Amino acid sequence: MASQPLSFEETSRFAQLGDLRLHYNEAGEGDALVMLHGSGPGATGWSNFKQNLPAFAARFHVLVVDQPQFGLSDAPDSKEQYNVFAARAIRDLLDDLGIAQAHFLGNSLGGGTAMRFALDYPDRAGRLVLMGPGNSWLPMLSPEPTEGIKILGKFLAPPGPSREKMEEFIRIMVYDQSFVTEELIDERYKMATDPSVMKGMLNYVNTILGPGEEERRQGELWREMDRIEHPTLITWGRDDRVLTLDGALFTLHRMPDARLHVFPRCGHWAQVEHAREFERISIDFLSAS
Repeated sequence: MASQPLSFEETSRFAQLGDLRLHYNEAGEGDALVMLHGSGPGATGWSNFKQNLPAFAARFHVLVVDQPQFGLSDAPDSKEQYNVFAARAIRDLLDDLGIAQAHFLGNSLGGGTAMRFALDYPDRAGRLVLMGPGNSWLPMLSPEPTEGIKILGKFLAPPGPSREKMEEFIRIMVYDQSFVTEELIDERYKMATDPSVMKGMLNYVNTILGPGEEERRQGELWREMDRIEHPTLITWGRDDRVLTLDGALFTLHRMPDARLHVFPRCGHWAQVEHAREFERISIDFLSAS
């Protein structure tokens, strides 16, 4: 799907939402589409979706958001369960931009935030594309924690982050190792070790399940997935070593209006490894009436 390239600088925006400053990249016209990144070290909206933005912007008004605690967005000391806090921030961003309703496309953590948004603000969400959505995954056969989750946790473990740990993390995200370039490792490591980003990463880790029983249950989205009636496309990499494919069957079974697309020879980053196919099926689904 040939589209004109877009630069970070020309699409970069900030919104001041009360005490929270949120960064996002904006491009295109049409129905609003919010794209939400995953949680890995150095993750930003741009790093997750820069290769896909031109294709989606040719059809939609796209907002590629740095979720709170990530990228250039603020890293507040919130104690709320992460997805609840992030979903409200997205609602406030839509209010600020005068957008009544938006479609959502979320990868991993971003998929969890999209689901939380649909649960908490159902009239504000349109169609959902969920890529290996976090906090909704329950493995049917695979052990927990998975190999990928162990490596993700290892990044922050003593003696702290290193470029070698970053490379190990990126390599487990993809099936095709040719996607792991020195440039990508350096880009993610530089972002991940910025002091403000490190602070946000620690805040995120401390709040992903919340401080108490009630907050923890809010983070266990699999408990509530049956209430999400929005048309949903679930996409998964057959070779995902972070959130394994068997967990997709639980998600598919629980969501009332879901369909599943599995990418072969694909890890946790379908939007990178199968970019053109991912764009085509997602745009077709999101464009349906």
